Amino acid sequence: MPTAILLIALVLAAVNGANDNIKGAATLFGSGVVGYRVAITLATLATAAGGVASIFLANGLLVAFSGKGIVPQDVATSLPFMLSVGVAAALTVGVATRAGLPISTTHALLGALAGAGFGAVASNVHVAVAFKEMLLPLLLSPAIALVLALAVVPLVGHLRARAARAKACACIDTPAVAIGESLALTQASMAIGLADQPACAPAAGRQIVAVDAAVGIDRLHLLTAAAVSFARGLNDTPKIAALMVAAGALGVAPATALVVAAMAAGGYLAARRVADTLAFGVTRMDPGQGLGANLVASLLVIVASRFGMPVSTTH
Repeated sequence: MPTAILLIALVLAAVNGANDNIKGAATLFGSGVVGYRVAITLATLATAAGGVASIFLANGLLVAFSGKGIVPQDVATSLPFMLSVGVAAALTVGVATRAGLPISTTHALLGALAGAGFGAVASNVHVAVAFKEMLLPLLLSPAIALVLALAVVPLVGHLRARAARAKACACIDTPAVAIGESLALTQASMAIGLADQPACAPAAGRQIVAVDAAVGIDRLHLLTAAAVSFARGLNDTPKIAALMVAAGALGVAPATALVVAAMAAGGYLAARRVADTLAFGVTRMDPGQGLGANLVASLLVIVASRFGMPVSTTH
């Protein structure tokens, strides 16, 4: 039975990757900053990094999704219970992924835990514990994200619009050299400042190093996409690894490594349908809106992971 749970957990990790890996980079793809293949590669690598970091930063989620505290200890560690949770969650996420529907693996696992718990010991499921430690963060996080995004996205869009009309440039004067009979004197000066594009044009006697501020903001968008993907790996990996660890199939580190590998493979090979839905089927966005959305999502998920609170990157 531990082997069966190990296999089911790997399937769950793969379909999780297929459904979730692109979510951090969906704003990049949807706003046209990069193409699909670059977006999914960036998201997969950052998700894997977050998964590895979860060993050190998100142990609370490993405990929460083992079922302990929600159902009695003997039920939480029973193989039929864990197998039921794994199969139910994997089927739910797998069917949604095949249909191109972005859903939350966190919610699928929570529903599977509740369903398996009520099926095993209906009178002894600790609903209050489940609500406080798992359901409440899931309910509040989308509302918090909405409020923050309403404030952040217009600000980022305004800054990006201004940056699109300007360049930051460093103007370096060409050294002036005075040559005497036995002495060469060299004098140079450097001025660094913000200027409009015409002022950044090369001029006689000067070397110009120009940095396009709009391009810089697009690169910041890439970084925030990586941050969201890192946060997702940090928050989701221990939830799936918990099945392997609770079943006694593997320790924390090897279970995490296998989950990370399966998530990466599933995401890289099978995320296109969900990517199209998220990038083009939800709302139109420009790069500034995508950057603002990523800033909010990455902040919330990383903070929640650090405190062992389950949240959904999807939501």
